[in-house]
Amino acid sequence: MAENKLNRDKTITKWIDEISRGIIEKKDAQLEIEQKTSANDLVTNMDKWVEKELVERIRSSYPEDRILGEEGFGDSVVNMDGTVWFVDPIDGTLNFILQNENYALMLSVFENGEPVQSYIYDVTLNKLYAAIKGEGVSCNGQPIKSPKDVSLSEGMLATNSSIMTEDKYDAIRKIARKSLGLRLVGSAGLETVEVVKGSVAAYIATNLKPWDIAPGVLFMEELGMRATQFDSKPLDLLKNNNIVFATPKAHEEIIRLINL
Repeated sequence: MAENKLNRDKTITKWIDEISRGIIEKKDAQLEIEQKTSANDLVTNMDKWVEKELVERIRSSYPEDRILGEEGFGDSVVNMDGTVWFVDPIDGTLNFILQNENYALMLSVFENGEPVQSYIYDVTLNKLYAAIKGEGVSCNGQPIKSPKDVSLSEGMLATNSSIMTEDKYDAIRKIARKSLGLRLVGSAGLETVEVVKGSVAAYIATNLKPWDIAPGVLFMEELGMRATQFDSKPLDLLKNNNIVFATPKAHEEIIRLINL
């Protein structure tokens, strides 16, 4: 199994390198932008190209595996049996369109419901964060140590815009007031990376899709951190989730505050 993961890691890393070069080469071309569910939920021809490229490569190399992708080029996945890939071609599409930075390509592999490999590639900064089950976390091949187990009051909090803008989440904002400060990047993957680096004590977000959160599960596990829903239950990779990625101390505080 270890050898299989090593070989697959080399393959995935090669794919990410090749496809990211394509993103950089094509990013200045005229984008075709479509609205999905709302004015800030957008998809571009670049999102579709990246996912199509990844899905075709996965199907060619691992034909027995199933794929859950954001843009619909994968499979209809109703259980986590066998090997399931999660593909987020451009995480932070709005950032990609309006800022041309702060977006990521994300891939993760689960075997019988357990995360075994995860990748978050910060395209702008050319940083590939990778996690392999039992082998830790790295950035561009260099190991990352587990961050300090800081409390909420000793660190900053990352979150998504819904918590800040929608009235129904007003009670949750008390969590931000317990922290040293609030940070919003606009990419679930890159906000997960902030937790991985120890730059924030926690990342909380609402209504995230499976491909938004799948990579973070293994990153948190390998670093001794916590990844749960707001009610402290395990994440469900087949539906949307309200999530907490955090140090153990911050996680305990956040769960208590959310459920007061």
